[in-house]
Amino acid sequence: MPKTANINLRIEPEIKAQADAVFSSLGISVTDAINVFLHVSIMEGGFPFQPKRPRYNRETLMAMQEARDIMEGKVEAKRYSSFDELLKDVDAEEVHA
Repeated sequence: MPKTANINLRIEPEIKAQADAVFSSLGISVTDAINVFLHVSIMEGGFPFQPKRPRYNRETLMAMQEARDIMEGKVEAKRYSSFDELLKDVDAEEVHA
């Protein structure tokens, strides 16, 4: 069957480079890999794998929320005048954890 349809997509250059490396090591192109994905999706009637939300532990979830709060200006980011000062703060947090 001739290939006559085009799909244009935008992807981060680093992701494309990593995908190129993975698929070229398998002897196929990214285009070939996308075609395989689409064919298997059609045969399966959906994703050929079960999409899942990542599960994070409590500490990671808290760090992600803190990062969002900092980006939204709800919390001021900590600043240090030296690397030693940062290490002391990290050590103090570990003692109190």
